[in-house]
Amino acid sequence: MSTPRYFIGLMTGTSLDGVDATLLDFSSPRPRLVAAHGHPLPDELRAALMRLQAPSDNELHLAQLAANKLSDVYADAVAALLGKASVRPADIIAIGNHGQTVRHRPELGFTVQLGNHARLAELTGITVVGDFRSRDISAGGQGAPLVPAFHQAIFGDPTKHRVIVNIGGIANLTDLPPQTAEPAGQVTGFDTGPGNVLIDAWIQQHRGERFDAAGSWAASGTVIDDLLEWLLAEPYFSLPAPKSTGRDLFDARWLDAQLAGRNDAPEDVQATLTALTADSIVAAIRRHSPGVNEVFICGGGAYNPVLVTRITYGLPGIRVANTEELGVDPDWVEAYAFAWLAERCLTAKPGNLPAVTGARGPRILGAIWPR
Repeated sequence: MSTPRYFIGLMTGTSLDGVDATLLDFSSPRPRLVAAHGHPLPDELRAALMRLQAPSDNELHLAQLAANKLSDVYADAVAALLGKASVRPADIIAIGNHGQTVRHRPELGFTVQLGNHARLAELTGITVVGDFRSRDISAGGQGAPLVPAFHQAIFGDPTKHRVIVNIGGIANLTDLPPQTAEPAGQVTGFDTGPGNVLIDAWIQQHRGERFDAAGSWAASGTVIDDLLEWLLAEPYFSLPAPKSTGRDLFDARWLDAQLAGRNDAPEDVQATLTALTADSIVAAIRRHSPGVNEVFICGGGAYNPVLVTRITYGLPGIRVANTEELGVDPDWVEAYAFAWLAERCLTAKPGNLPAVTGARGPRILGAIWPR
């Protein structure tokens, strides 16, 4: 029996719904998920991170305080994860920590993911690998999405043309052509646009709830066709790939601007925002993935049946399921990916796909804070 090679992946996404923590064993060709843990973000920290999504007074000071607090929460998540698995910190090779994105401006040459990696290394006694996106951006890329290389390694199939759709705060897709074709198809991917970010913002504003559980509020409304058409006219949707986006574009301010002068029922707006996410994903797949056989969904959106049903209806003849069928729970795919990226960094293997990000070539991603 081979000696375990343990890595931890940490992820807090655009939705700010908590810390996803995964423990992976890389002793075999396909990493094995040993344990997973979802850790809540304190309300005060979540609010501070939300405020940092937009420029504010004393921003640098507030960002550093939030990064410290966030790293304390990451350390608590790691402790809980290791407790579940009965694994010691000394047995972990490294933590791959994505950090919390508060700015993503690749067109200006930078991206910011908050997290005090040195503090996390001190608190856990484990090597930390972080800042995965900066090297790709420095090489002329978008720095996002980074998960397609992981999707290729874990979800690719020799004969089937698959698309993996991650629906977090922002939605992204990975196109995985069958690799036995001659010539083998190139793996591509990009951010399709809003995932849950607008859906969550609208229900928070009107009902004080963080997310639309099972899409039930959207199901109570009716899609407003002219509003949906207007929202889909956002220029981002027609931009060619490589492209990436975030709260720098799709946020409550963007939504307020689109709704200016209207007086639609809130539940109908919720139904329309859900349709916006679904239809922008469907349009991206139909445009960029001709001949696809299967679509697998991960992220929080995989649990919204209203959203998934609309995507399914928009892709007749194509099988739509979630990544559980491929052996990875939809909740843990991104955290899994950052454990994988940490392992790639420490073994000096590239973690990006230039065809996805637009970088000048493959790059080893991440910086290292030793234990």
